[in-house]
Amino acid sequence: MHIAVAADHKGLEFKQKVIEILKSLGNEITDFGTNTTESVDYPDFGLKVAEAVRDGKADFGITVCWTGNGMNMVANKVKGIRAGLALNTEMAHMTRLHNDANILTLSQKYTPENELEDIVKIFLSTKFEGGRHAARIQKITDAEEE
Repeated sequence: MHIAVAADHKGLEFKQKVIEILKSLGNEITDFGTNTTESVDYPDFGLKVAEAVRDGKADFGITVCWTGNGMNMVANKVKGIRAGLALNTEMAHMTRLHNDANILTLSQKYTPENELEDIVKIFLSTKFEGGRHAARIQKITDAEEE
């Protein structure tokens, strides 16, 4: 799988750990930065991940910021993106199972570091359930067209 990743300055540490996890699982990675702890604007990095997923250059994306909210908001502004914030393994599972998320958003502040590997693995391995959830996803797609 090809995974696009990015973080702002407050998510850099987790981004580096996520890259290690992804590599250990045999994934190809595109790292859109940042690679510094100097203050940066999260939209500059989150948009690159969302655009890579939208354009088919990556199968999934993973973004990280301090709370996860900023990266989640910016990714969801890109048509075709369904970014889901996961603070634990159940959220990672459900955002794929029911919401067909194509970007995982992590919070360096609130996501437990000892669950990080499991969250990433669960997100990438969970298949979309479809069924009644497909109609709900279609409503999101329809709203993007308006």
